[in-house]
Amino acid sequence: MSLHILAIDQGTTGSTALVMDVRGRTLGRANREFTQHFPTPGWVEHEPDEIWQSVVDAVGEALGAAAIRGDQIGAIGITNQRETVVVWDRASGRPIHRAIVWQDRRTADRCAALKRDGHEARVREITGLVLDPYFSGTKIEWLLDHVDGARARADRGALAFGTIDSFLVQRLAGGVEAPHVIEASNASRTLLMDLGKRRWDPAMCDLLRVPSSMLPTIVPSAGEIARTRGVPGLPDGICIAGVAGDQQAALFGQACFGSGEAKCTYGTGAFVLVNAGSRPIASRSGLLSTLGWQIGDEVVYALEGSSFIAGAAVQWLRDGLGLISSARDVEALANSVDSSDGVSFVPALSGLGAPYWDPDARGVICGLTRGTTRAHLARATLEGIAFSVNDLLGAMAGDLGQPLARMRVDGGAAANDLLMQLQSDVGKLVVERPSELESTARGAAMLAGLGAGLFRDRAEASRMISVERRFEPTMAEAERAERLARWRDAVRRARSS
Repeated sequence: MSLHILAIDQGTTGSTALVMDVRGRTLGRANREFTQHFPTPGWVEHEPDEIWQSVVDAVGEALGAAAIRGDQIGAIGITNQRETVVVWDRASGRPIHRAIVWQDRRTADRCAALKRDGHEARVREITGLVLDPYFSGTKIEWLLDHVDGARARADRGALAFGTIDSFLVQRLAGGVEAPHVIEASNASRTLLMDLGKRRWDPAMCDLLRVPSSMLPTIVPSAGEIARTRGVPGLPDGICIAGVAGDQQAALFGQACFGSGEAKCTYGTGAFVLVNAGSRPIASRSGLLSTLGWQIGDEVVYALEGSSFIAGAAVQWLRDGLGLISSARDVEALANSVDSSDGVSFVPALSGLGAPYWDPDARGVICGLTRGTTRAHLARATLEGIAFSVNDLLGAMAGDLGQPLARMRVDGGAAANDLLMQLQSDVGKLVVERPSELESTARGAAMLAGLGAGLFRDRAEASRMISVERRFEPTMAEAERAERLARWRDAVRRARSS
C-alpha cells in the first residue's frame, strides 16, 4: 500500500495540491490561481470549469515536484471553500451558471425578508446557522429563480446542486456517472441540513424553495467516498477517502479532538472553531453551531466565530495608509516600541461579527496624541486582531461553560511572533503553532489517511503534526485588565448604536 497522500485544498482565490507522506512531510506543493468575477458590487463568482482546471494543473505540478507518480498515491483528501454553490445539469455535468461564492451578498434582501417574516429562530434551531447570504441555501434559490428555465428543470429532477466538494468529487470520479454526494461538514453550511439529525430538512428546503431532487447524499468525512476515473495525471481507482470544509479540516488538522480544544486560522479574517463534543450546542453569544466532522459513527460538533478583518487590517496599513511596504514589515515596526502608548484600533472595516453582530460598526482608531507614530499604529493593529479573536474565545468559553486553556493556530498571520504572544497574553492561554501552517490541507490528508486505512486511529493520524513553538502568557494581570478595559471602550465607540 502506498504511503503517499494527495491533499487538494480548493480555496477562494486558487487551488493548492500537496503530496504528503504519512509523517506529515510535504514532498511536493503547487498552487494555481483562477479568476475572480465581480459582475456587480457585492457579487462574487467563479467559473467552475476554471476551478476544475486549476485543480488538475496543481495536482500535476505537485506530483512532479514530489517526483511521485500518480499510482504511488494511496488516498486523496479534499478540503474546500465552504458555502460556495454550483448547480449543474445531471445529464451533461455542465454547470448552468458560474459558482456563487461564499462572499457573495446578492441574497441579502431575501435573508432580510425571511428575518422580517419571523423565520430566523426556527432556522437557527434546526440548522445552527443564522439567516445570512453567506450560506448556500439562498444562493441555490437565486440560481433557480434567475437562470432561464432552471426552476422548471430542477422540478423535473434534471439539475444537481453541490458545494465545491460535491463538484470536485463528481469531476474526479468520472463526471455524470460519479456519485452525487456532499460531505457532512459542508452540508451543515447550506441552511438545509438538520444539524442534530444530519439529514436534509424538508421544512428548510420548502422555506428556501429548493427541490429535494437536487440534493446530494450526505456522506461522512472519512471513508471510501468515491474513486478516481478519467482524471488527467492520475490512474483510475484511487480512493477519495477524506473530505471536509476548510475550517473544519483545520480543526481536525490541528488535532483538536477533545471538547474545548480550539484553533484559529489567521487569514484575511480570523476563523475560530472549538470542539463542542458529540452534541450540537445552541450558542447564547451569537456563535454558529456547526458540524466538525463525522467518522463512522463518531460525530463531533463545533462552535464557530469569525472576525471579519485580521490580516486585512495589516493590508490596509500597507495599501490604504502606506505605513509599511510589505505585510511582513508590520512585526518589526510594531516591535520597535514597547506598547501602543494608549492607542487602540478596532478593525471593524467590514462591521463586527460575533459576539456583537453589528454590520454597521466602523473601524475606529482612538487614543492618538502628538507622540503617536506609525509604530504605535502598527502595534495597535496587531493588538486589535488579538483582542477581536479574544472576544470570540470569551464567547466560546461562556457557551461551553469552561475556559479555554489552549489554542492552536495556522494561516499566514500565525507566523507573526508578536501577534501570537499578544494573543496568548490577552487570552491568558497557551498558543501552539505547528511547523507547517497549512492545517486545512493537513486535515484533509489526515482524514484521507484514516478513510483509506493508512492510519489505525486519530492518534496515529495526529503524528502528522509537529508543534514548532508554544507561546505562554507573560502579561501581568493588572496590565491585561487595563488593556481589556481600553479595548471594550474602543469597541463601544466603533459600534453603530
